[in-house]
Amino acid sequence: MRVAIIGARWPDIELEADILGLGADEISTDPGASSDAIVAAAGGVEVILAGPRPQFDAATLGQLHCRGIVRYGVGYDNIDVVAAARRSIAVAYVPDYGTEAVALHAVALAMAALRRIPQLDNMVKSGVWDISQVRPLHLPESLTVGIVGFGRIGRAAARHFVSLGFGRLLAFDEHVPIEESEIESASLSELLEQSDVVSLHAPGSGEGPLIGPDEISSMRAGSIIVNTARGSLIDTPALVAGLAIGSPAVAALDVFDPEPADASIFADVLDSVIMTPHIAWYTEESEKALRIKTAEEARRLLDGDAPLHAVPIPEEVT
Repeated sequence: MRVAIIGARWPDIELEADILGLGADEISTDPGASSDAIVAAAGGVEVILAGPRPQFDAATLGQLHCRGIVRYGVGYDNIDVVAAARRSIAVAYVPDYGTEAVALHAVALAMAALRRIPQLDNMVKSGVWDISQVRPLHLPESLTVGIVGFGRIGRAAARHFVSLGFGRLLAFDEHVPIEESEIESASLSELLEQSDVVSLHAPGSGEGPLIGPDEISSMRAGSIIVNTARGSLIDTPALVAGLAIGSPAVAALDVFDPEPADASIFADVLDSVIMTPHIAWYTEESEKALRIKTAEEARRLLDGDAPLHAVPIPEEVT
């Protein structure tokens, strides 16, 4: 076996095999549910293509002898990049796929929350025909949206919010200048205090939640928080406490920490939470693009070339 595909979310590997130029007998596959399973499937391969759920911790990496791991996706939180670098295992990822899919999902979650669609659906199905339980509803023109993280996806989401007629758009990003004329730059605290909808599009930092108890407590009563970025961005107990008093009033979440999500954590505020199973990235088109780009990176590693999107070697290793 030359390549292992660990934790893929589709049943076939024909597309990858074709790009890699390998036969089925040269590619092993496994869900990667445990360290032992990962090592059994990938212990002797040259390159690994990895989904989001298998955990490549230091102990697991210590039993691998590959030249590189390519992550199917933007995030690589499930790979210990320090341990990988110490073993001279390159880590690559795919930052430029699914932008529109994630942005649309974020906006769809925000609109579903604003229009109270899940709640209305449950009411009608249970025989309730009344609008008093969902008052007040507002037009976008009277509301402020805050975008946290202004990379590819944050900018795409902002364009959709603008097209829907939201009255004011704020954006916060420590590293990206906000240059769009329709969007105001703001600090994180200003954004949280002033926004009716907060949509998270920032990367995880590894230094704890970006939205902790202080940030949750500063949000407007009746506001909505949307997270299609990283589950680790939000302190979940703080979010539950905020939802219990209506600040924010609704959390629309596609990502969780850990995954799969444990809905019982939200048991006391379940009517205030919209949950989807980390699916924002998915359309048939974005899935195909992801598979192609991941396999192309793996092909480069097999050929002895550097990947286009390598994770930088951590300072403590250099």
